[in-house]
Amino acid sequence: MTSSPSALLGALDPTSDRAVFRQIADHLREAIDKGRFTEGAKLPSEAELVEHYGVSRMTVRNAISILQGEGLVHAEHGKGVYVRPRPPVRRLASDRFARRHREQGKSAFTVEAEAAGSRPEVDQLEVREERPSQDIAARLGGARKVLVRRRRYLLDGRPVEFASSHLPLDLARNTPIAQPNPGPGGIYARLEKLGHRLERFEEEVRARMPAPAEVKTLRLAAGVPVIHLIRTAYDTEGRAVEVCDTVMAADAYVLAYQLPAE
Repeated sequence: MTSSPSALLGALDPTSDRAVFRQIADHLREAIDKGRFTEGAKLPSEAELVEHYGVSRMTVRNAISILQGEGLVHAEHGKGVYVRPRPPVRRLASDRFARRHREQGKSAFTVEAEAAGSRPEVDQLEVREERPSQDIAARLGGARKVLVRRRRYLLDGRPVEFASSHLPLDLARNTPIAQPNPGPGGIYARLEKLGHRLERFEEEVRARMPAPAEVKTLRLAAGVPVIHLIRTAYDTEGRAVEVCDTVMAADAYVLAYQLPAE
């Protein structure tokens, strides 16, 4: 049972020049942000909101549509409108690629999942040889052919990111990296075993709205943006040995970085 709207929501301001449906959306958003409606909670019904605000059903639906577009709520046909869960995963940027994790046989995603107390899974795995895009080729020092590893990552059954690793073909062909399961510690552990000791990673991060295929792959709700991260791994000889192009559901991640002050 949901509480009465009058106990959780404010009243309309008749002197405001802000449209009524936007005021209602503001009230509902504030109630969600302040925890009056928690994750998974059902919002008041259309009938309850109509009665509380003294407006038409269309006005209420327009307000709900705004929240759906922001990714805050989702509608279940015949049941109602619910606050969307937003489980954060804290990415430990200064730690997740630490060598000690690889030596323990853990990939970066496994480290992240354990830190979040979640169950990691990988599916939609594809390994193939390709000609790289101009951008990937440039990042890899002019590589003409690459081995690409594409995969989707899930936490507790929920898709949270899709990644494509691009490695120079002369480096990865006929090695465990070309196998579906490269072994403990993932491809970075295999690279180091092949003599390419990793020295540093460079990451570029930006936020954007998802493409239709990304919405489908990550099962994104309307209005949820993605984090687009491109990481380049370098060995101690200064060679770029991998470029990883990753698209993440923005509502599932908190990017946490430690930056030195000197």
